[in-house]
Amino acid sequence: MSKEKTDAAKSGNTRRSGIRIMGQLIGLVKPLLPVMILAIVLGTAGYLCAIFLTILAGYGLMHILLGTVMEPETLFIALVVMAVMRGILHYGEQYCNHFIAFKLLAIIRHKVFAALRKLCPAKLEGRDKGNLISVITSDIELLEVFYAHTISPIAIAVLTSLVMVLFIGRISPVAAILALAGYLVVGAVIPLFFGKRGADKGMEFRNGFGDLNSFILDSLRGLDETIQYRQGEKRRKEMAERSDRLGGVQKGLNKLEASQRSVTNLVILLFSFAMLFLMIALRQTGSVDLTGMLVCTIAMMGSFGPVTALASLSNNLNQTLASGERVLAILEEEPKVEEVSGAESLSFADAEADNIDFAYEEEQILKDYSIRIPKGKVIGIHGASGSGKSTLLKLLMRFWDVQGGQILISGRDVRGINTSDLREMESYVTQETVLFHDSIANNIAVGKPGASREEIMEAAKKASIHDFIMTLPKGYDTEVGELGDTLSGGEKQRIGIARAFLHDAPFILLDEPTSNLDSLNEGIILKSLKEGKGDKTVLLVSHRKSTMNLADVVYEMDNGRIS
Repeated sequence: MSKEKTDAAKSGNTRRSGIRIMGQLIGLVKPLLPVMILAIVLGTAGYLCAIFLTILAGYGLMHILLGTVMEPETLFIALVVMAVMRGILHYGEQYCNHFIAFKLLAIIRHKVFAALRKLCPAKLEGRDKGNLISVITSDIELLEVFYAHTISPIAIAVLTSLVMVLFIGRISPVAAILALAGYLVVGAVIPLFFGKRGADKGMEFRNGFGDLNSFILDSLRGLDETIQYRQGEKRRKEMAERSDRLGGVQKGLNKLEASQRSVTNLVILLFSFAMLFLMIALRQTGSVDLTGMLVCTIAMMGSFGPVTALASLSNNLNQTLASGERVLAILEEEPKVEEVSGAESLSFADAEADNIDFAYEEEQILKDYSIRIPKGKVIGIHGASGSGKSTLLKLLMRFWDVQGGQILISGRDVRGINTSDLREMESYVTQETVLFHDSIANNIAVGKPGASREEIMEAAKKASIHDFIMTLPKGYDTEVGELGDTLSGGEKQRIGIARAFLHDAPFILLDEPTSNLDSLNEGIILKSLKEGKGDKTVLLVSHRKSTMNLADVVYEMDNGRIS
């Protein structure tokens, strides 16, 4: 049986600016702010060592040639010290940056998983799983570039440029203004210009990458059907077309990166020559001496390192910011159903739907619907696919909230019951049991974390699957394969029922529990349910009339109404 209508609407957040994305990502650094400050200090000191290494070499060489005071030995020692310090400081800066990056990636992954848990199931049912996998894996991984190679380089470039402007300004204020202009153009104007041009392409690439992941995931899951119906060539061509489109976007980003690098190098060359000609002119007017002319020129030519690193950031920043926006969109997305905590606990007495209304978007599923489920009874709801049976179970689980009326458990609206208490009171067996790539025992134990092997086996016996498990080579330790593809539909369904028995909740919700079983196994399962339910309350929905033999009372559902 197909699933009930799902809410597959995706978040329609408007694109935020790159500055805003960077600001929000930087906000996540707060727990590691001292380490970030240390990285900035080390990086600034390292760049200054590299710059003044060149300045000192030129200054000393001039004095040696002119035969003035500085001794070659002193110059050599100073140069060696600065070169060694440059290496040590650079290593320290990179160590701090990568420490921050990997710590934050772990923090962000935890935040994303927590956000997905809150959004599930209402916001995630029907959502593109390949894109979600892309966000959790490659998008978060790409943020390493931002945290390790973006935040501190920006601060380092600003601080280093300010120091150099002040240093050059002591020799010539005019030269300082030219140097400031050069730093601003290379470190700010060029990256902003090219970053704006590549922002949309960066987002297009990340979205396209996620879509390709989804297509490949679907293709792998449907490999048997693809082979059976000879669709392999068609899928291969479509995969090749998607890859080519993604490659075209990547090629556009590469061209943009090459253009920026060329423009950056040209501008650096122009400003370096501009400084040289300016200092020659000032030397001729007597505004600076020979030493000042040489030092300012060397300082200008050798100090573009930090802003050049800043300029090259935007080459990868387009994709990084696109990844950041996709991650932030998940973190900021509001769940359709807010979890409840802090309310007074209660035990299960009965359940009731009181004149409820519910619609998926514009499609009305339940209208003015009421039903009472007394304690200890088996209530059956029979109806055709799409009549709203599964939706009712999801509303009782509070996967969604009703739009009219109320769902009551023990006389209290479920919107006022602690979510943890609600989950403890209810066991829900869905139409399609999802199995993890793990052992059968661990898959059953999902119903009760920490359950003993004896408890697991007892639950399996109640679900009439123990004997089958014992015929397997490794018994309960047998791996079920990805998505349980080594088991039949009926076997997976009985594992789902075993989970419900293990969970041992007073209220059991069964959604088509025998849809994948033949008549013989259906009879076995119904017999097990009848004998194993004890004093539990059961709500059983099915389109098969034979399944209703278990129920004490049967209601017919037709387009969201009871008859």
